[in-house]
This record gives sequence, structure tokens and C-alpha cells, in this order.
Amino acid sequence: MEGSLNFGLSNTATALISISDINDNPPELDAKMFLGEVPENAVGVVVANLTVRDKDQPHTPNWNAVYRITGGDPLGHFAIRTDEITNDGRVIVVKPVDYERNGAFMLMVVVSNQAHLASGIPSSPSSSASVTITVLDVNEAPVFPSNPKVIRFEEGVPADTTLATFAALDPDRFIQQTIRYSKLSDPANWLKINRTNGRITTMAVLDRESPYMKKNVYEATFLAVDNGSPPATGTGTLQIYLIDVNDNVPVLDPQEALVCERSRHGYPVNITATDLDSEPNAGPYVFELPSYPSSARRNWTISRLNGNYAQLKLRIPYLEAGMYRVPILVTDSGNPPLSNTSVLKVKVCPCDENGDCTVIGAVTVAGLGTGAIITILICIIILLSMVLFFVVWVKRREKERQTKPLLIDPEDDVRDNILKYDEEGGGEEDQDYDLSQLQQPESLDHIMSKPAGVRRVDERPVILESQYPVRPTVPHPGDIGEFIIDGLRAADNDPTAPPYDSLLVFDYEGSGSTAGSVSSLDSSSSGEQDYDYLNDWGPRFKKLADLYGGGGED
Repeated sequence: MEGSLNFGLSNTATALISISDINDNPPELDAKMFLGEVPENAVGVVVANLTVRDKDQPHTPNWNAVYRITGGDPLGHFAIRTDEITNDGRVIVVKPVDYERNGAFMLMVVVSNQAHLASGIPSSPSSSASVTITVLDVNEAPVFPSNPKVIRFEEGVPADTTLATFAALDPDRFIQQTIRYSKLSDPANWLKINRTNGRITTMAVLDRESPYMKKNVYEATFLAVDNGSPPATGTGTLQIYLIDVNDNVPVLDPQEALVCERSRHGYPVNITATDLDSEPNAGPYVFELPSYPSSARRNWTISRLNGNYAQLKLRIPYLEAGMYRVPILVTDSGNPPLSNTSVLKVKVCPCDENGDCTVIGAVTVAGLGTGAIITILICIIILLSMVLFFVVWVKRREKERQTKPLLIDPEDDVRDNILKYDEEGGGEEDQDYDLSQLQQPESLDHIMSKPAGVRRVDERPVILESQYPVRPTVPHPGDIGEFIIDGLRAADNDPTAPPYDSLLVFDYEGSGSTAGSVSSLDSSSSGEQDYDYLNDWGPRFKKLADLYGGGGED
């Protein structure tokens, strides 16, 4: 400053000091005791809200609160979760509580920060409080002690047999309530339950082979309902394991077989048996031929393959083709064993060298004898005859329909009024045509003035129409023929009835003709005109040239 305070040079500057927060303020709960309540068996509900204060910077580890339950909940029914926004603690039920076991809980809660409290701070790093939770009693459903309840019986239990008592308990021990029982599911309708005490009895014989059994177990479901407000319902399942007894006879399998008529051809028949019972009441089986009828043992023999299979084959070298019913006695291994005589339908047929049934043998095997085949052929012939008769009848009807005469005279038949002409010979001197019929009239006066019977046939006459007979509403059967004859007579005499174009109708082409007059062709002309040019018109005018040209012989 060159030794002077007034003339020295100076300047200013600003210093920014950032102060970092440390955890020097522990969290403090707003109260030393909090209260809450919860219904029994409720889970996931908030029962109390713990509020806390902390002077440190919000939303930092120095401010975030951590809650812990230090006492009063040995089974872990409750938990505390921190609200990230408000930093409060919410007490939540994580396991259902039972009013009959514990009506209230006194929890000890401690809260601290995520970060450790800074050293040298005389305050405690945590704050504690108590939470009192009251459990509210609700009506609970009855509970079956053993669910499902399993019982074992031999199959064949008769009706009205008591199987077990399936009773439920009411968890509400401090309230005297009545329980009533009912049946929810009983697929075979075998069981019934006493409404007051839960005793289960049978209504039918229990059969292990029933389709309602699953792996030897029959399952039924029952309900227990108390009289609380509102009523609560409990469900219990009863499983009945049925022990198999030998109550089903074995059945031969297969029921039909095919054997060659000569024992040296073909193959033996493998047979077995089926039994609805299970081991040891099923196989191994014993297969035998009974002594009656005697033809069974005389014609057939059975050899054992193993415990479940045997072979049937011919004992004799040859057996006539046909259908045979072979009785076979099958015995199972139950205690006591059961036997059953099953009939095996054996079809014996002629076979080829490969042991296959021939075509003739197949017909025989099908059970069609000579009489049956003849009957079938006769039926086929009858059927074909009926078809042929029907075709002939149809053709005859069609022919009769075509040749049937009309009800009117053939001369008056309009279908024959059009004639076909294939020649153009002749001349006008041998024809007497009224050409006025081919001209269009200018008025109808001359038609109306014509005498009766003279009329044009190319247009409808302008006269009154004839009156046809009227058929009565309910005619007598004898009047039908007379009615038809009267109608036919009226139609024949009606001049206004079609067809009025029975002659060909020609269009009017005007009063003049471009062909000129043909009067010069009259045979009475003087002959002064030269007709030799007619010879140049071709063969069609040769006759005309001969007549008028004088070229022909007289």
C-alpha cells in the first residue's frame, strides 16, 4: 500500500461455504404409546400408524427411519413398513391372529436412522414406543380336525352300515353355537350324514369296481354350518379306501376265434381272461375244458402257456367247417377262487397252405349255409323282377299317354291345322283363292255387314261371346259327364273362341305391287306378245315357257 492507507489498491471477493449434513439428530416418535385393532384371521391390513420427527435433511440416510419390533410378537404376526414419503411406520398383519388364543398384543417398537449417529452427540441414537393392538372377535367357520379324513373298509359293505363320525369343531370357544351337517358331493350317492352329530352311514353297497372309484379311493365332501351371525360354513373331505375282495368271476378273452378245419394247417388260438378284481384275486388263471358236452374234450385241447395265457387247438386231424361253441372253464387265484364257464365262438373254415381261410371258407365262417345263400339269391331275383316290372309299367304308361285319343274330333284338332307343302307346282287357274282375306281392312263396317257364317279367321270377331254352362258349387257325381259335354258343345259353336288364326295370317304389304299386273299371263290373250324370254328364266319357268312361248309340243 506504499505506506499509505488512503492511496493503496484494493479488491473484493465472495466465498461460498457448503455445509454437509451429518446425522446429529436422532429420530423421535411423536408418542410413547400407539393404539390399533384388527379382526381375527385378517391378513395384510394396517392396524396402526407410527409418526416420527427428524431434523436432518429429508430423504437422506440421515433422515430415513428404520422400524423394528423388539418385543410382544414372538410368532411374528406383525411387521412395520416405512412410508418413503412421510417417513412414518405402518404396522401390518402378516400372519392371521386368533381371538380365542390372544385377544390383544403389546408391541415394543424402536426407530433409528439408516446412517449411524455422529460421534459426540449426547442424544440416544434411537427412540422407542409401545403399540397396543386389540384383536376383534368374528364368527369363524367350523373346522374338521382331520381333513381329509381317511378310512379303510373291504368292498361290499352293505347298506345302513356306519362308517365313521365326521364331526367339526367350532373355533369360537367363547360362544355357544350349534353345528349342522349336510352332504356337498357324493358322486355315487352311497352315503348319508346325520344332521346333528355328523355320523356317516351307507345307503348302498360299496363296490371297488365302480367307475366312481379312483385308485381304490372313493371321495365325498360334507359341509358343517354354525348358527352364528352371519352363519359360517366349513368343508370336510372323507376318503374311503376300499380293500378288494374276490367278488368278480374271470371272463374269457377273446370271445371269437378262427381255426382251420385241418389241424396241420393254421395256428392255435391264444386265449386269456380278464377280471375286474385286482391282484391277488385275479391271475394266474386256470383254463380247462368241461366234461360236458363230451364233444369239447373230444375235438379240442388246451395247453398252458403261462399264468395268464393258454392255447386252444384241435385234438382231431379234421373238423368240418362251421361255427362251434366251445365252453372253457376259467378259474382265478382269489381266496376262495371263483370259476366261470365262458363260451368261445370258434369258426372253423377251410384254409390254404399258408393257414389263411379261403373265400369259400369265409362264407362258411360268416354262418351262411346253403339255405341262407339260396334265400339271399331268391331275394335278389325278386328285387330285380320288381325293378323290371316298374320300368315296364312306366314305359307302358308313357306310351298310353302318347297314344291316348283327344276328347275332340281329330278334324278339329288345332295341332293338325298347319300343313307342310314341299312343291310349288300348279297354276293359279286351278286354285280359287279369295285374296281379299289377305288384305288389311281399312274399317270393320264391311265385316259387320257380312251375312252370318262369313267372317275373317285372322282376328277376333267383334260379336258377343257365347255363354258357357256354369258348374254348380257342389255337383252331383252323375252331372260331371253332362257338364263336360255341354262345355265341349259350347266351345265348338263359339265363333269367338280361339284359334281364329287357323289359317296363316299374312302381313299387309300395301294396295300396290312391285311385280306389276299378271293379267297378261291369262291363257285367253291374243298371243301377239313374245314370251320367248321365259326360256331364259331357268327350269322352274320351263312349263310356263312351254305354255305361252309356243316352244313345247301341243
